[in-house]
Amino acid sequence: MSIDVLRAIQSLLPDVEIVQSDAPADESYSGAYNEAPRIAAAQCIEGQRLRAHRITGEPEVRFAGFLDGIQRARIACHRNGIPIVDGTVAAVVRVRVNRRFVTWGHRTPIVSRRLYMPLTLLKCEGQTETGGFEIVDTSHDAATGELVSRHPAALRAVAFERVGRDRDEAERKLAELWCADGSEPLFIDGGISGSGRVAAASCAVGVVKSHQTLFADGDALDVVMSLKRGERSSVFALSARQRSPVISWYLRLRDPRGHDAMFGLVRIEVSPTEDVAERANEVSRWVLGEVTPLSLPDGRWDRMAYGIRDCEQFLRAIA
Repeated sequence: MSIDVLRAIQSLLPDVEIVQSDAPADESYSGAYNEAPRIAAAQCIEGQRLRAHRITGEPEVRFAGFLDGIQRARIACHRNGIPIVDGTVAAVVRVRVNRRFVTWGHRTPIVSRRLYMPLTLLKCEGQTETGGFEIVDTSHDAATGELVSRHPAALRAVAFERVGRDRDEAERKLAELWCADGSEPLFIDGGISGSGRVAAASCAVGVVKSHQTLFADGDALDVVMSLKRGERSSVFALSARQRSPVISWYLRLRDPRGHDAMFGLVRIEVSPTEDVAERANEVSRWVLGEVTPLSLPDGRWDRMAYGIRDCEQFLRAIA
C-alpha cells in the first residue's frame, strides 16, 4: 500500500488498522464477481441442432484494434473488522501500426484508483473523497439494494465485485468510443452484450476465453467439447434480461489432444445478422489469424490473442 493511500484513509478514519499481508492484488478474484460454473441451453439458429463446422478459407489478420482491461484490489486497512479496499481499474485499446502495437487515440487508456468502503457501517455517510482519492460506497448490495452483511468476508466480496464492475464500465466506454468512431474490426476480450451500442455494431467482436457458463446442454455439449482445431459450433442466439441480444458460437483455436477439454476453446459474440453461417466463418478466420505469435508465458496462451496480452502488459506497466 502506498503512503498516499494510507494518509488518505487515516485522514478520514484515524483509528484504522493497517493490514500486513502478502496476498496479491488479485484481478482474478473468484469469491464474488465470477459466477459459479453452470450449463445453460442455447437457441440454435444455424440448422436444427448444434453441430461441428469446419472453417472454410485461410486465417486472416483483420483486427485493427484490441481492447482489454485489468483490475487490482487489496484490503488496505480495516476498522473493527470492516475492510477498506484499495482498488485500481484500467482499460486500453491498442492498435497495430507498422506491425507494432500503440495506444489508440487521445482518450485511452482509462485508469482510476479508488477506495471502496461501506460508509454506512463506518459512520461516514455522504463522504465522496478523501486525500484526493474518490470513495466508492459499498454499503449496499448492487442487486437487491439491501444493507450488506457485517461479516468481513461479505464486505470484502461486495467491494471486490464493485471493482470488477468498474473495470467492465471502463471497457464498455472504450468499446462504445471505437464503435462510434469507425468501422474497422475491434477484438474485445470478453462478451459484448453488456452495451446496446456495442452489441449492435458490426465492427465489434467479443472473444470469451473463460467458460463459467457453457451455452450447450445434452448432445450439444458433447459437440462443443469434441470440437477439433479449426472447427466451430453452429451459431446460437443469446439474449438475457438487461443484456442486448447477440449471436454466438464456439471455436477451437488449438489441437486439444492431450490437454483439458477446454484447451484452445473460445466463444465468439457478434451483432445479429441474417447470414449467420457466412458471418461465423468470416469472423472465425479473423480470430484464427491471431493465434500467433504465442502469448507465452501467460498461462492462458492457448486462448489469448497476442494483442490482448499486449494490452495487459501495457496496463500493468502504467497502472
